[in-house]
Amino acid sequence: MADEVLVKVNNVSKKFCRDLKRSLWYGVQDIMSEVAARKYEHQLRKDEFWSVNDISFELRRGECLGLIGPNGAGKSTLLKILNGLIKPDKGRIELQGRIGALIELSAGFNSILTGRENIYSRGAVLGFTKAQIDKKLDAIIDFSELEDFIDTPVVNYSSGMKVRLGFAVAAQMEPDVLLLDEVLAVGDVGFRAKCFNSIYRMMENAAVVLVSHSMPQIARVCSDILVMDHGKSVFQGRDVATGINQFYSYFESEEVLISGSGEATIHSIDLESNGKMEIDTINYLDKASMHIEVSVDPKIEIFDVVINIVSQELQPVAYCNSYFNQTHFTNSNTKMKISVDLGKINLSPGFYLITVAITTKDNGKILCRYNNAFKLQVNGNHFCAAPTQIYGNWTVKT
Repeated sequence: MADEVLVKVNNVSKKFCRDLKRSLWYGVQDIMSEVAARKYEHQLRKDEFWSVNDISFELRRGECLGLIGPNGAGKSTLLKILNGLIKPDKGRIELQGRIGALIELSAGFNSILTGRENIYSRGAVLGFTKAQIDKKLDAIIDFSELEDFIDTPVVNYSSGMKVRLGFAVAAQMEPDVLLLDEVLAVGDVGFRAKCFNSIYRMMENAAVVLVSHSMPQIARVCSDILVMDHGKSVFQGRDVATGINQFYSYFESEEVLISGSGEATIHSIDLESNGKMEIDTINYLDKASMHIEVSVDPKIEIFDVVINIVSQELQPVAYCNSYFNQTHFTNSNTKMKISVDLGKINLSPGFYLITVAITTKDNGKILCRYNNAFKLQVNGNHFCAAPTQIYGNWTVKT
């Protein structure tokens, strides 16, 4: 049934203790309370903290929940609770059907067994008979692309090879609920693409929970999103773009770094959109212009301006170079205000860092480069492939 709820989490909480000795003593107290059938104490004691605090959500067949947040937010703890590895202190979890989980890179494999033996071991844990695993064995090995190493002990596998084998087992076993924790952060581009295609196929008949720090991955496959911070839910729903913006808001911009020969100086960088100057936030597909005030050493007669835009994850997404427009600037030996019409900003919603550089015309020598000189926020709910180059319309005032 397409509308069948496979994952139901109601007010789940889990606490830990920062002190090991005190944690052991608290564990004894809790066990004694349960044995004596006394009311379990849910209040925090000395050195305790909530790793997961009052989390609730439902996930149906065909849905994928992106579980994101800064380090220490409680994402992996929640995933381990869902997989039954640790017990919640409060709340209730209901899971329907077969559960497949890749929470650690080793995917629960026995390091002294071979890859082939671990496939049978893992399949048995998932509830499959030997005959059923026999039928899927070739497909698992083929998906993992580990034919030459399948009879090698897993202890000799790299982290990427373990992920390949673990994901191949989980995918071919066709679980009803699939739990993934950063497993796609390792591996080459081709294998990650194959994994995403497999997730798409599994989503037709499964509910998927994906933990990742890669927002393009989250935007690509997730139908729902849950943003956690210090164990609490700070945003959840189907508005994936807003959730990703919430995630990015937890991180400060990289500091401005100035490099180059020092033969030029950038005095100011301003962004203009919809008639407003000195802004740092625009909407998706808004038109924008950038104004850069520079001064260049008199020995430099002609120079160019380069603009690089990178994502919050420091991935290049757009590039604008006056040299490619065959637009070169003649030095006036005074402060010059250079403007470039960037056109419609066709960038996915999120935060971007802009680097501006002044270079010579002939050999591209960097006279000055202001790394992370400007932070731009793009609002909207449409994710797209960012352009690789913005030609722009350059003008200059002295």
